[in-house]
Amino acid sequence: MSLAAAGPLKAATVRPSREDVAMRLGVVALAAILLTMVGLPLWALLAKGFQDHEGRFVGLANYAAYFATPALFNSALNSFEVAAISTLIVVPLAFLYAYALTRAVLPARWLFQGISLIPIFAPSLLPGIALIYLFGTQGFFKALVGGQIYGMKGIVIAQVFYCFPHAVLILTTALRTADARLYEAADALGASKLRVFLTVTLPGAKYGVISAAMVVFTLVITDFGVAKVIGGNFNVLATDVYKQVIGQQNFSMGAVVGMVLLLPAALAFTVDRLVQRRQVALLTARAVPLVPKPKLARDAFFTVFCVVVSVGILSIIGMAAWGSLIKYWPYNLSLTWANYRFEAFDANGWDSYFNSIRMALWAATAGTVLVFVGAWLTEKTRGFGAMRGVVQLLAFLPMAVPGLVLGLGYIFFFNAPSNPLNFLYATMAILVINTVGHFYTVGHLTATTALKQIDPEFEAVSASLKVPVWRTFLRVTVPICLPVILDIAIYLFVNAMTTVSSVIFLYSPDTKLASVAALNIEEAGTTAAAAALCVVIVLTSAAVKGLHLLADRFLFDRLQAWRRR
Repeated sequence: MSLAAAGPLKAATVRPSREDVAMRLGVVALAAILLTMVGLPLWALLAKGFQDHEGRFVGLANYAAYFATPALFNSALNSFEVAAISTLIVVPLAFLYAYALTRAVLPARWLFQGISLIPIFAPSLLPGIALIYLFGTQGFFKALVGGQIYGMKGIVIAQVFYCFPHAVLILTTALRTADARLYEAADALGASKLRVFLTVTLPGAKYGVISAAMVVFTLVITDFGVAKVIGGNFNVLATDVYKQVIGQQNFSMGAVVGMVLLLPAALAFTVDRLVQRRQVALLTARAVPLVPKPKLARDAFFTVFCVVVSVGILSIIGMAAWGSLIKYWPYNLSLTWANYRFEAFDANGWDSYFNSIRMALWAATAGTVLVFVGAWLTEKTRGFGAMRGVVQLLAFLPMAVPGLVLGLGYIFFFNAPSNPLNFLYATMAILVINTVGHFYTVGHLTATTALKQIDPEFEAVSASLKVPVWRTFLRVTVPICLPVILDIAIYLFVNAMTTVSSVIFLYSPDTKLASVAALNIEEAGTTAAAAALCVVIVLTSAAVKGLHLLADRFLFDRLQAWRRR
């Protein structure tokens, strides 16, 4: 009798509650959204590579034609070469800069750190435009490079500028994680500075170095803006995709080149994930934070180094800003605002800029809600491991997919007549969806990290008091994570303002964005106006980031007073 009674009781204890069912349905809905945003467009792209112009299956014929075409295959080799050289330059420079920020006593450290982040606010075509003014055929310093800035040399220099802040952010985080006791022990044993660096500092930051290298390599090999502006006749995979789709309307070959472009990015992402899994905690509960002590020679060297690098960054930005104010380069260097009258250079005029603002606001708002709620559902749903694993896979997938590849996949998926979502094609909505999908992974990782830091006791207490899970989410989880939520929103806004490659195939005349308009204006030969539009994007992104810092400093001091207790 007791066993019979125990049977129903046991079944009742494992039966999911209504809240569990609702959260599981939310996870299923999230999986469907991510599958639509990323998975299905990539599948459509893969399928297109096996079809001809009429949509008939042709097997590997397109891939055979690709590898049999020397010009196309050489573009892949060019991409690898540029990416490798840029990575070998950026990572050591960024390591020294990050080392200066974390291990030296610098005057105005905050200023050097802020300057290093400026390139993040600029579209990738801005450094290319600035280099044309500096070293192009009519540039001020063309004699230094013999006017041969177009091609691989120009791409590498521009990519160093573009990728530098990404590597600095990663390496700064890696170098800040240090135990002062290791350095004290090394000093006590009489180890030389070089040996301490090779046996303590470098091994402690090795995972950060590898991660930075993978990120830089991926950014370079998948970037479109730099190569399009200053590449000249030096073809790379990203420009080949553009030429096949826009120039020749050869979508099948464009899909093949897109898949080839996806491979190195996916490989770099895989290596980075494998390396991160092997990383172990470097700081324990007994660790002593490393606080650098003043040393004249070291601090002087790194101060000079940071000044030189900062001058290089500001020179690129300053040259683009100055070039945007010149009447007629290089014959009439008087200043004018005429280049900011965009209606004279593009049919959309200032509308492209306001389109970017609208798109960025929608991406920041809708994307942040989707990212944070999605991360919360994935972390807090009990059981349902298989579907949560699918969501995690789909959430990580965008980081391995270049923007051009994802945008091309959107053409084949959303523009298909049989797709019920076809009405979204060539609208502002598809630009928002594409942008959120492309930059989803970083936001998801940020939100997941914040949610893991919240003690599960909050949910346990709420459950014991029979408080609905959604009320706990709104009254506890959201307020605690408010700084992180705003970080995600700003990240999406800035990337939406500066992105070129992910939206280059998807805009219509009414939804053209500022970054795309700048590219089109530059193609038409009006470099000054293109520079002006890039400067407007930089100022807008920087202003929004400034407001974010003010909010973080003043607003959250009041909303999150509990953090000071």
